[in-house]
Amino acid sequence: MKKIEFGQKFVSQHIYLFRCPLCDTPFEKVIGLSLVCPNGHAFDFSKKGTLYFLTKQANNEYGREMLLARHRILQAGLFDQIIQEISGHLDDKSETILDVGCGEATPLTRLLQSRVSHDIAVGFDISKDGIQLATQQPVDAFFCVADLAHLPFNDHRFSTIIDLFSPSAYGEFNRVIQPGGKLIKIIPNSGYLRELRELLFGQHQKNSTYSNQQVYQLFLKHYPNATINKINYQFEIPAELRHDMMIMTPMHWGKDKYPNADQLVDRLTSITVDVSILINQF
Repeated sequence: MKKIEFGQKFVSQHIYLFRCPLCDTPFEKVIGLSLVCPNGHAFDFSKKGTLYFLTKQANNEYGREMLLARHRILQAGLFDQIIQEISGHLDDKSETILDVGCGEATPLTRLLQSRVSHDIAVGFDISKDGIQLATQQPVDAFFCVADLAHLPFNDHRFSTIIDLFSPSAYGEFNRVIQPGGKLIKIIPNSGYLRELRELLFGQHQKNSTYSNQQVYQLFLKHYPNATINKINYQFEIPAELRHDMMIMTPMHWGKDKYPNADQLVDRLTSITVDVSILINQF
């Protein structure tokens, strides 16, 4: 099946998930190569089977080079233990999953592949390049370009929302989650990629440290009964991917970065993955 045919079929079968981002009216049908709302607003499927729901131009700092580097690192297993932890919090029955800021979608793909049940999954990102790469994943998930602050989804349709290192719009999350559903948000802790930070900026410098306190406190302000699990492990970086390890993060743009960081990164043999998994049951 061609990708555009898969996209049309998925949306047609799961039309109840989607609403028009222009007028907030639930979509009713796919007409030809377009998803059309009752008020006549139409969104065309791309050749890759995706939909572009943005209603205004978006600023996106993640270029294709960064996304490809991230893809290679994630394919090598950087987040596999995080994905295992997420999977352990999902129900055995089929879930309807929304992946927030899915990027090139390796984490969502690995998660779905680890599951026995047949889940319905939608990934979205503000990056068109990221979504184009996501469509190359070997998984039956639907991908679209959408605005976090104004989601093109109907109320109370998703049983699980996964937010892996992405910004959050808690009002929108509360709107689209089902009663009894779960929000699983993963945030970096102070030790996350510590070796890379110190290599790029030196020890005990402004950019070599990180604090998640503001994000953590905001989450608990919205969900005071949330549970928190912490994961800390070392990931051995394949020699051919050490440069990708630097390119996959915005850190390599830092204005205080060492001028010879590109050469120093070859010394990086392992990296710390240190995250908190915040879980709220609705």
